[in-house]
Amino acid sequence: MMYRVANDFRPSRRAFLAGSAALLAATAITPASAASVSSFVDGVWADAKARGVSRDIFDAALGSFRPMPEVMELSQKQPEFKIAPSEYVGKRVTSARIEKGQSEAAEWSETLAGVESRWGVQSEAVLAIWGMETNFGGYMGDMNTVHALATLVHGGYRAEFFRGELLTALQILQAGHVSAPNMIGSWAGAMGHTQFMPSSFMKYAVDYRGEGRKDIWNSVPDALASAANYLKEFGWRPGETWGYEVKLPQGFDYMHAWSDNGASIGWWSDLGVTRASGRPFPRASDQARLFTPMGGNGPTFLTLTNFSVIKRYNNSDSYALSVGHLADRILGGGGFAVAWPDDTKLDEDGRRDVQTALLAKGYSIGSVDGVLGPKSRAAIIDWQSRAGLLPDGYAGGETAVAP
Repeated sequence: MMYRVANDFRPSRRAFLAGSAALLAATAITPASAASVSSFVDGVWADAKARGVSRDIFDAALGSFRPMPEVMELSQKQPEFKIAPSEYVGKRVTSARIEKGQSEAAEWSETLAGVESRWGVQSEAVLAIWGMETNFGGYMGDMNTVHALATLVHGGYRAEFFRGELLTALQILQAGHVSAPNMIGSWAGAMGHTQFMPSSFMKYAVDYRGEGRKDIWNSVPDALASAANYLKEFGWRPGETWGYEVKLPQGFDYMHAWSDNGASIGWWSDLGVTRASGRPFPRASDQARLFTPMGGNGPTFLTLTNFSVIKRYNNSDSYALSVGHLADRILGGGGFAVAWPDDTKLDEDGRRDVQTALLAKGYSIGSVDGVLGPKSRAAIIDWQSRAGLLPDGYAGGETAVAP
């Protein structure tokens, strides 16, 4: 499992270190807190020793540990992305990133061909993951992974989860894949070119070069092969894409977009769904789900199995769409056929407001919880139809501001 870190929050190293110094000065270690840290380190040592970590490795990694205030501060700034899919994709699939991806495709063509042959994951998909995670190695984080993870555990932030990651990071050091000073990553412990958490590293990292260690920090081949192995293990379908931008017929029933059930491409075609490009679908038997990230007035997609596999890297529809679209653009494809609407994503309060309005109009949707489930979507579609709006079940745009 990957742990997401917002790519938008990337201050310069100089500014970051200056801020960190100020925070450290404001939170100096007192005798009482020093005793707490010492007791904490002793407890981690007992668990690490049980996992086969030597005292020398442990001391090199954690012997000088002091909690990092900047890590705890960042842990409070990482809610699920609340920006609209249009903004999310637009910030990540840029002309500069597309050009960089095409350049990296040429530079690493031999490696990518070998990775695709062995793991069955197309080169453009691996490149897109790399581009999304660290901008092709341009920013891999600059925090000591062990100390960052220890800070989260010591600070009580998802302590059970991060304690497991901390101990696994120490095991990675013990195995000799990287030295403690060079185990650098994000505030949440995501490491290397393709941002593996320690537990993911243990399960899926690959020594592609055959040098006896898995180096996702300094070896691009190891990192790309590791990402491909990750996707393969979660069910990547070789030779298949992530999905297609599509056109819907007049009078389309948008409840199909809000159903969790997929159907075959042939079934969707029988409903009148066609590719936006005008080209035929390659296989009628592929299973697909309809995805309308910003309603029927924006781009609409049929997503395939590989879209769901990408979400195992980061469980976000916007992330998976960005990876898929970046992969297509690296291959030379164009932008979306339909422009994004000028709209923003409703936050939880906005969704509650919509539900409150639906209840006031007499719709039976259950409680006001900010979660737009099947009953809420069906009610929205019915109300939109009665109001003369596009009945797409999307709660933004005109629907959000209508009386």
